[in-house]
Amino acid sequence: MLQTINAQTPLKEARAILADTFDLKYSKAVERETADIYERVRDKIPQVEWSFYAPLILQINRLKKQKDAVILAHNYQTPQIFHGVADVVGDSLQLAVEATKVEQSVIVQCGVHFMAETSKILNPQKTVLIPDSRAGCSLAESISAEDVEAMREMYPGVPVVTYVNTSAAVKAVTDVCCTSSNALDIVEKVDGDTVIMIPDQFLAQNTAKKTNKKVITWAGACEVHETFTAEDIAELRHAYPAAKIIAHPECPPEVVDVVDFAGSTAAMIDWVKTEKPQRVVMVTECSMSDNVASETTGVDFLRGCNICPHMKRINLENVLWSLHTGTEEVTVPEDIIAPARQAVERMIEMSRKPN
Repeated sequence: MLQTINAQTPLKEARAILADTFDLKYSKAVERETADIYERVRDKIPQVEWSFYAPLILQINRLKKQKDAVILAHNYQTPQIFHGVADVVGDSLQLAVEATKVEQSVIVQCGVHFMAETSKILNPQKTVLIPDSRAGCSLAESISAEDVEAMREMYPGVPVVTYVNTSAAVKAVTDVCCTSSNALDIVEKVDGDTVIMIPDQFLAQNTAKKTNKKVITWAGACEVHETFTAEDIAELRHAYPAAKIIAHPECPPEVVDVVDFAGSTAAMIDWVKTEKPQRVVMVTECSMSDNVASETTGVDFLRGCNICPHMKRINLENVLWSLHTGTEEVTVPEDIIAPARQAVERMIEMSRKPN
């Protein structure tokens, strides 16, 4: 009987199944071929663990060339994926923009399901794979297309700005998408003095404080960021008095109000690399600190983070299996693709800086 790997397969068993096809033994040759990658992550991944990851990384990088595949990875992916196998990394906006430039015939999305859907929307003729289809999102699951239509009926004529952290079906009934990095710009550019901004209530509230427009919100939230409190920040200040504290705008406004900087994952990265604080706490997903630390010298990164359980469903084993077998493919109904793509493309166009 042919063995397969699925969402319930333990990592040890998955590795054994993969070993039937791929050489996953660590050797001097593997060490040499992955040495450049290890230099980028040696402060985050001990050598003893690298001997476990390196053969998988080597096989993935070989196989993606054979399969004409590109790997897109979100900033919240683990260092071994972010630095080891990803071809394109970034926040939701960066990945959406880069997805429009992909030349390869296969896209492997190392992120959550709505990101894979966005890649499919922008590349309907390409094959889009997600290594674990259970990689969901609390925000995307908080609202449906029917909910959006009901809001339109309550507020006729009011434009709907929808966070990209939503399903394709929700994007298809919106006017324009946004990300945490361009939310204010999009809200300012849509017509009228009132806007519906969904589904993240905290991103909407934080955006509302920076605009004169009335912002109508939805009661969705990111499970990584919604649990941070002003008391948490006060405790971090007490524990690390000289450290700078920066946060994501999906955090509650009372958190954003008391940190040194708040911005999208890309903005947080730029801030750290530009400001070069001696010590910094990134109030966001834990792997992001690890990934930024690997690219930044002279900055001490302190822990003040939460783990996204959905992002962590993606691992090297299921990336290799997905590439090897073409599973799990992400599809979007044809009648949803066109209107959803219009909302995403409108966001990208409105986010372009003038020459």
